[in-house]
Amino acid sequence: MKPVQSRSLPMICGIVALLVPAVLKSIAIAATAEPPKQHALTLDERPKYGPDFTHLDYVNPAAPKGGTIRRHAIGSFDSFNPFIIKGDPAAGIGSLFETLMTATEDDSLTEYGLIAESVQVADDLSFVIYNLRPEARFHDGSAITADDVVFSFNELKEKGQPFYRFYYANVAKVEALSPRRVKFSFSGPPNRELPQIIGQLPVLSKAYWSSRDFSKTTLEPPLGSGPYRIKAFEPGRHVTYERVTDWWGKDLPLNRGRFNFDVIRYDFFRDQVVALEAFKAHHYDFRAENSAKEWATGYDFPARRDGRVKTVEHQHASPTGMQGFVFNTRREKFQNRAVRHALAYAFDFEWSNRQLFYGQYARTTSYFENSELAAHKLPNAEELKLLEPHRGKIPDEVFTQIYQPPKTDGSGNIRGNLRTAQRLLKAAGWQIVNNRLVNAAGKPFEIEFLLVSPAFERVVTPFLRNLKRLGIEGRIRTVDASQYLNRLNDFDYDAIVQTFGQSRSPGNEQRSHWGSTAADQQGGRNFIGIKDKAIDALVENIAAAPDRKSLITATRALDRVLLWNHFVIPQWHIRSFRLAWWDRFGQPEQKPAYGVGFFSWWIDPAKDAALTKTP
Repeated sequence: MKPVQSRSLPMICGIVALLVPAVLKSIAIAATAEPPKQHALTLDERPKYGPDFTHLDYVNPAAPKGGTIRRHAIGSFDSFNPFIIKGDPAAGIGSLFETLMTATEDDSLTEYGLIAESVQVADDLSFVIYNLRPEARFHDGSAITADDVVFSFNELKEKGQPFYRFYYANVAKVEALSPRRVKFSFSGPPNRELPQIIGQLPVLSKAYWSSRDFSKTTLEPPLGSGPYRIKAFEPGRHVTYERVTDWWGKDLPLNRGRFNFDVIRYDFFRDQVVALEAFKAHHYDFRAENSAKEWATGYDFPARRDGRVKTVEHQHASPTGMQGFVFNTRREKFQNRAVRHALAYAFDFEWSNRQLFYGQYARTTSYFENSELAAHKLPNAEELKLLEPHRGKIPDEVFTQIYQPPKTDGSGNIRGNLRTAQRLLKAAGWQIVNNRLVNAAGKPFEIEFLLVSPAFERVVTPFLRNLKRLGIEGRIRTVDASQYLNRLNDFDYDAIVQTFGQSRSPGNEQRSHWGSTAADQQGGRNFIGIKDKAIDALVENIAAAPDRKSLITATRALDRVLLWNHFVIPQWHIRSFRLAWWDRFGQPEQKPAYGVGFFSWWIDPAKDAALTKTP
């Protein structure tokens, strides 16, 4: 190429001089151009409801308001602050507080504007701006402002449950752009979930909480912005909420036909056995049954037989997550994977399902059960790309086998399984001495199962008998709800029964379940105590997944690594809600796919009158 002659430079410079202002102007316009406003954010192809929807599909928009209903809770309460690890918050307290956005029970991958009128997301996912509704108010009539949002975020992340610190770990800055606009700026790689889950932030009144210590429990009814406020209470016994008749959000399309009860009262019972008897006597109106035995045998009473009480199994499409016996790997005896694997051979699910659960349950084989996220096939090529860098640091079975927990024939004879358990324990350095399993130092293997419900004792007791045959001394420790919560917060247990609930779109919250930094956070959700760099990396793959296909791949990779580490003994799940209620309610014809839709019900005057007249 020939060099440019010097006499051409003035002409070139002149052209550049003409072009530079235009280029700079276009860059400036691009830099200042704002993302478009949206009424919703979704991780699906599109929101179920468009910007002009008038009401949800699973409500009756003309549902009558009124009436008093009674519900129940187990245990006690000593606080109206549900956002911290201290205290036992009152049941139903969530109805006081609103969030920037909210999901619906028929579109769980989408968040729709609630306090936020609209939302704007940067093309590169580096920030999100929430535009607040001018009509949004706290119960004292004060406007909800951007300053309240900034205050709420900072208080929750600094003083709230550890969950918030992990969930919003990549929020670098939050700032009020104007009284009704708030901007969240993000760090780290692009995270398509983060702009959306910011919308789940509860918004608290800065004016109210600035004069109070947010880190402490309180029985002062707090200032809220939701459909209900506290009307009356007696600590540990009952709490009553009343509908806010001039609630700012009552006419939003999201809320039309919902929150129809004037008064909701929660009574607290010592345990589920007492609570069921109270339901039969109509001390409360609605019950979701969690016990297979009670569902099979506990509802044969006069009101059920004559139709005054209705029961139904409502099928759902929600992920059921993982429920299991959880080992605390902070304890040395549970740090060996072979030991944890051996213990699984002593749990006879098939016998328990037949003898205790009346065949109602299916065995859980995934942390993301009942969803496309479950690793129910061998890893494909895309999964292997995520797993191969960790080969040698994760179980070899991850690459070659589909996880299945140990099985039995249901007869109760599990000698073959126990022999396998003995081989694993022996290889891990444990041996039988005088009918007791001991390690090289002669220390016996003992397990305490910490429970909060006496109903679960019948499940653990046969498990203990099988452990005894392995030389393991097991015992049950059942405590009240307050003591149980305190011990969970301090990770003071050998083994617990725990459910790891999951959504259809896992993301940043996985850090709090499995992340190394969460293992030592008091009040955190890493109940297992996992500290594993490979698992940390797999969790970050989920958080950074750019699309649905990538998310499914990353989640399945994490699922199979968790499973093959034998951190838990998987228990069971059911793909329906078992519901019972006294027949005084009206219900919409359409049911939501991912929930019960209870707050779209209403008191039917005719049914209520008939029920009152029936002796």
